Amino acid sequence: MIDQNRKLSTFPAFFNVAGHKIAVFGNGEEAFAKTRLLANTDAAITVYADAPATDFAAYLNRQRIATIHAPYDARQLDGATLVFAATGDATLDARIVTDARAARIPANAVDQPDFCDFLTPALVNRAPVAVAIGTEGAGPVLSQMIRAQIDQMLSPSLGTLAQLAAHYRSAVDRVLPRGATRRLFWRRFFSGSVRDAMANNDLPGARKAATHLLHNTDTVEGYVWLVGAGPGAQDLLTLRAQRVLMEADVILYDALVPETIVDMGRRDAERISVGKRKGCHSKSQNEINALLVELAAKGKRIVRLKSGDPLVYGRAAEEMAALRDASIGYEIVPGITSAFAAAADFELPLTLRGVASSLVFTTGHDLNSNILPDWAKLAISGATIAVYMGRSVAASVAERLVEAGLPSDTAVAIVENASQPNRTLLHCTMKDLPAIEARSDLAGPVMVIIGDAVAGANFKQSTPLSSEKAAVAAA
Repeated sequence: MIDQNRKLSTFPAFFNVAGHKIAVFGNGEEAFAKTRLLANTDAAITVYADAPATDFAAYLNRQRIATIHAPYDARQLDGATLVFAATGDATLDARIVTDARAARIPANAVDQPDFCDFLTPALVNRAPVAVAIGTEGAGPVLSQMIRAQIDQMLSPSLGTLAQLAAHYRSAVDRVLPRGATRRLFWRRFFSGSVRDAMANNDLPGARKAATHLLHNTDTVEGYVWLVGAGPGAQDLLTLRAQRVLMEADVILYDALVPETIVDMGRRDAERISVGKRKGCHSKSQNEINALLVELAAKGKRIVRLKSGDPLVYGRAAEEMAALRDASIGYEIVPGITSAFAAAADFELPLTLRGVASSLVFTTGHDLNSNILPDWAKLAISGATIAVYMGRSVAASVAERLVEAGLPSDTAVAIVENASQPNRTLLHCTMKDLPAIEARSDLAGPVMVIIGDAVAGANFKQSTPLSSEKAAVAAA
């Protein structure tokens, strides 16, 4: 029976091992794994291995870890702070632990719970910050899965940020009174402009921001992230996008961003829909620009969440210009653009050796003029063309390209709702492409990919547009 109120049988603690001897016994993979784990610390590691495996021996030599090539002897425990018995011989490991206990040294025998005074956790290392995960023997696979999730959540620069905090601690103690003022400083230090500068490997900028914050605790600087939400699938969001969503006070999101991604933000973050769909704009671009500036001026940290990548048809240039004019800091967080997701759904090579060596992104609207754009000429010479918002311009794209010389039997891939469970995959040739403009059932965003490389797609997963057209007409 599962006890839902069960208490921990082990107490999590961190040993101070800097400069202290830690003894590891063993020749094989288990000893190797324990040594690699200990190498994350400043401990004085000593490995007792009379015949270490080749890769283990190479590692010990490369890392300059003290190694004693001799059989086990109880005197080898002298001066040790911790002991790891990982010989692969259960009887010998038990003997090592028994000897260590007699010498009052905490010890751990691999895979022998009765001979473990402590358990080794799965470790997320952002020195001096460490996160240790233990499952009390429930399963190392579980602890490794949890470790991977936590590792994704924590910025790679967290450790250097913590080191910088240690340098400022004495100054903070001198300048700021205890209590709310000091707590507010540290909260801003770890989530504001200091953290942002460190994330960009800008140590001088981080020091400058920390010093400014120390002497201006009454002012809060706003900040904006222009974030690509990707094509729609939640697990295609980048780790950086996920982190900044958790730090934002306000999230401004477009209509094509799924609610599941918006909900990945902080629970108490303000959410504002600024969605723009064809024929229905909740806010104009100028209003969005003004709102970003207004919120940032109030000290808010804002995520401007855009479908796909913010720099591909996301009008990010106008928002960046408005933020620069208002002297507001911002950062671009790239996202997976829909063309890549659509190609992945189709297993379609966007470039193909000897067939297509270039790729063009377009909305197709610039085909309305009398002058054929350069990208259309590229299509005729073999480039792959990815047409965003392709359903409404399919007829004009097909007509102009065929008129310009693109063969009417050129392969075309059509994807609605790329990367999402409700996606639709169709394929056709250029002569049939105009038919999708009449497809009112394709209500989601549609990506059209044209070119000779499309012939390399996996068409087993898609439906011919001609058969779909016939079915719609019959209905």
